[in-house]
Amino acid sequence: FKRDMSSPHKTLIEGDWTLPEFEYLAANAWTFTEKVDGTNIRIHFKDEAVVYGGRTDSAQIPAPLVGRLNERFLPMIERLGEVFSGGEAVLYGEGYGPKIQKGGGNYRADQDFVLFDVRVGNWWLQRSDVEDVAQKLGLDVVPIIGEGTLFDAVRMAKVGIRSTWGDFEA
Repeated sequence: FKRDMSSPHKTLIEGDWTLPEFEYLAANAWTFTEKVDGTNIRIHFKDEAVVYGGRTDSAQIPAPLVGRLNERFLPMIERLGEVFSGGEAVLYGEGYGPKIQKGGGNYRADQDFVLFDVRVGNWWLQRSDVEDVAQKLGLDVVPIIGEGTLFDAVRMAKVGIRSTWGDFEA
């Protein structure tokens, strides 16, 4: 939804969609996944190399998390080539754990990466294929927390959603 930019809290204006596509798709069936409170991470695999990025190219990734990403992804360069048939792929996920956002320590005792989306070339994978990639690479994938319309998602969010990782707000 659009926000009321004149209010101090930039309150959402329910029913006033930011794009006509959202209004058009609002009544469709959606699958909801838990939003992890971390930092957005992209793992770009191309030409038998990995490059890490954040939501933007100028994003700063905390050094301990870069260390963990190196531990996790550098030894699997060959495996990435096998899974993606030597082509280009981007793994989208969240860096999470202690010292990443205020409640990062709620999730786990160390920092890590959890997968939520995969793009191979110009194609975005379906959820079952994202889960298959996660299984083949030994990665966690964000959990599904529900299904329904966007209106159902709004109702869930208003009530509050407990995390699947523990007894805290998702």
